[in-house]
Amino acid sequence: MNPIIITIDDVALGVKTMAETALENEKYFSELDAAAGDADFGVSLAAGFKVVVADWEQLDRSSISSFLMKISMIITSKVGGCSGPVWGTGFMKAALLSKGKPTLSAGDLVAMLRSGIDGIMARGGARAGDKTLLDALIPMADRLEACIAEALDAQQMREALTEVANTAVETTRDWVAKRGRQSFTGDRSIGTVDPGIVAVATMMGNIAGAFKTA
Repeated sequence: MNPIIITIDDVALGVKTMAETALENEKYFSELDAAAGDADFGVSLAAGFKVVVADWEQLDRSSISSFLMKISMIITSKVGGCSGPVWGTGFMKAALLSKGKPTLSAGDLVAMLRSGIDGIMARGGARAGDKTLLDALIPMADRLEACIAEALDAQQMREALTEVANTAVETTRDWVAKRGRQSFTGDRSIGTVDPGIVAVATMMGNIAGAFKTA
């Protein structure tokens, strides 16, 4: 099997799909947040990605690293609450690990994802089991590593990651939220889905769909 090569165009398609997903689901993500949060997650996330979409043609694409760093800067500065620093840190860590790389391998993606996870944990103090987007990202990183060992092709990997993220939405439903706004509600967060996990799963599914039809 030919090695998987990820170009700047591939990275851009992934990010643009994430942005479009955030805008299309602004109301939905906020409604999910209303169940045990302050109902502004969707609005906050969309605020940052609206700028990404508006500035799309002018974004620096001279390298994967510079592109991801610019996305990080926009998200960090434009997304309100705790989501801006968390999502922005994820992009920043990915940007730093891609520095000097004209293309990426699947192994690079694993390293970038794990670095992003470490950065998010350091920035927000959350850990696995706290019912945050980390409970989707960590099993996704593990599954991606397994996909490489199984020699799956790129689309099979994307579909496998979508399955893992969707599973995280349901497996965490009956957990108590220990971080973020939902944690303030204590046991009331049991039986609700975490909007950050849903956002990750929805974005991943849409990314898989976008590459399938590209």
